[in-house]
Amino acid sequence: MNRTGLLNKLWEFQNKFGYISENAIAQIAQKLNVSKIEIEGVVSFYHFFHRRPTGKYIIYLNNSIISEFKGFQQIKAAFEKETGCTFGCYDENPLFSLFETSCIGLSDQEPAALINFFPFTNLTAEKVKTIIQQLKNGNSLRFISSNPTSKIQYLPPEDKTIFYRKYEMGITLKKLKNHTPDEILNLISAANLEGRGGAFFPTAKKWKSSKDSVSTKKYIICNADEGEPGTFKDKSLLNNLSGLVIEGMIIAAYISGATTGFIYLRAEYLHLLEKIENTLREFQVNNLLGNDILGIPKFNFNIQIQIGAGAYVCGEESALIESLEGKRGEARIKKYFPTEYGYLGYSTIVNNVETFAMAARIIELGTHFISTIGTKESKGTKVLSICGDVAKPGIYEIEWGMTMKEILHLCQATSPHFIQISGPSGICINETEFDRKICKEDLICGGSIMVFNNFRSITKILENYTAFFKEESCGVCTPCRAGNQILHEKIKKIKKGICTIEDLAEIKEWGKIIKLTSRCGLGQFSANTLVMALDKFEGYFNQKIIKTNENLNVEFDMEAAVYNYDSLIKDTQPPNP
Repeated sequence: MNRTGLLNKLWEFQNKFGYISENAIAQIAQKLNVSKIEIEGVVSFYHFFHRRPTGKYIIYLNNSIISEFKGFQQIKAAFEKETGCTFGCYDENPLFSLFETSCIGLSDQEPAALINFFPFTNLTAEKVKTIIQQLKNGNSLRFISSNPTSKIQYLPPEDKTIFYRKYEMGITLKKLKNHTPDEILNLISAANLEGRGGAFFPTAKKWKSSKDSVSTKKYIICNADEGEPGTFKDKSLLNNLSGLVIEGMIIAAYISGATTGFIYLRAEYLHLLEKIENTLREFQVNNLLGNDILGIPKFNFNIQIQIGAGAYVCGEESALIESLEGKRGEARIKKYFPTEYGYLGYSTIVNNVETFAMAARIIELGTHFISTIGTKESKGTKVLSICGDVAKPGIYEIEWGMTMKEILHLCQATSPHFIQISGPSGICINETEFDRKICKEDLICGGSIMVFNNFRSITKILENYTAFFKEESCGVCTPCRAGNQILHEKIKKIKKGICTIEDLAEIKEWGKIIKLTSRCGLGQFSANTLVMALDKFEGYFNQKIIKTNENLNVEFDMEAAVYNYDSLIKDTQPPNP
């Protein structure tokens, strides 16, 4: 057994037995010739691997902020009532186990849950009752689950639409036959394509680095671990245009000389697996994958799918590579770029779903077409996932340069007040900034916009964010691990009305520490929104602070303090006649 197959082996045990036992860990450790502790470390890192027996149906209910505002608590109570189980507890129920999880890519259809990774959306208490009864009756999950397709709410005029135009398999790849790898790379460079996962690193520069590498093996990885709460645009591209994404990977392989590719698909998107596998088979049948692709001598490239196991940090490229290698998904120290030292020590290109799709369209449509769309620094279009307090949540392909005011009008936002750009690790904006433009020159956006109206509690939003980062920190960096815990406690003080101006100052100070000293970008930007909100919503927080520092470090809970005494007195009293 190869270490790189560890995640798949763990999934085998998890799916077959409902958990990963001591015996399973011992077997794997022996085959890999590593300690049991090392295997346990990998198992414990991922949310979807369990060390204790679970029921036949494992239910994961999304607890992100959109879900909270759409009825999370009522749905949670309904699941507990109908199953007789408690969330987070390993009950001895042979049928059901209940767990909360962070964003599952269904923020436009909340409240939502996964049952054995089949999606169930727009849940109500009545729906939950029906679902649980159907499962008790032995109905198949495949037939009772929801269709999780996100609605495409807006496209630019036809002459400016790039992503969601008609797709014909192989039309882009056929152009490779008449161009050298250098010529194709120059087209990507001329279009100024930058990574669409949030870092916006120049794609041509990354691909050239791998092309020029003397590495004896090269790899292409599509990062489909879209874990940022409120984001689901990559899911839509994989669902509607998986072939386009695959063609982008093949183009990257043609340029760099890579022979093997991976699609690292988050477990929350398992419902897309069959569709992607079918697309890969079509490509192989049509000689678009395999050996001598399209008759081009020695152009050999194959793609396999790796299922993640639930870890937000694996969205960071080096953490993703560690996970692919069968390790804990912890970010590497930034000594080398992946194109220098990546998967198994070889040159590796890692890009996200949208980047590969855009690369394919650039080759298909030409750089002149792309250059006529967008702004000076941001060419083409951007795919956005929009959710929250809007009448039309879903997918929007916009031309770079569109203002927030125009976007809010398109999605029919109701009383927009607090807008979250690029997920919790991104930035927030207030009502004075609605004339800002989505583009590199002004308001850069990785792909998610969450809209909150003026009836929503900003404290609750930020509490949800900090709880998310506290839970998702991989724990390697002390500032991220401890800092987010401290920030969460500060938010709780704001919520309880015992926050001082010194607390707000400490939040900003901890935000700086986390940003400067965390190893990966996910940690570095975890406090971004919280720190930014203190300034952009200063009036709100001024109303939350109190003017004294005395006796505020510890909150005294009178009810908890006298609970045992009251219970004892109650038990000693004779019953009422």
